Amino acid sequence: QVQLVESGGRLVQAGGSLRLSCAASGRTFSPSTMAWFRQAPGKEREFVAQIMWTDGATYYADSVKGRFTISRDNAKNTLYLQMNSLQPEDTAVYYCAADSLQRPGIVLRVRAYWYDQWGQGTEVTVSS
Repeated sequence: QVQLVESGGRLVQAGGSLRLSCAASGRTFSPSTMAWFRQAPGKEREFVAQIMWTDGATYYADSVKGRFTISRDNAKNTLYLQMNSLQPEDTAVYYCAADSLQRPGIVLRVRAYWYDQWGQGTEVTVSS
């Protein structure tokens, strides 16, 4: 059983930076890809960024492109999200997710239904 645990969320002023972490624990952890999603109050969960676990290819939502960077440390089974130039509209609960299945030919996965493992979320609040 794999468990994902996010950390790093807190209150930050607009223009500031945060780094979120997502640590995976369990006997075996070898996802095909991992991603960050976020959910603001009253809104649906939305895709933020994705990284392929093996080759490190990355994909971003337009809203965060150029400001956020997703990365991973395979040896530590840890996913990161470096968030710079934060804005109030980035306020949300941030979730990490993993797709445990290998899906040949399917790379970009922006829909939540692709992911079968989720963390509990970490809250990011950006004040203006």
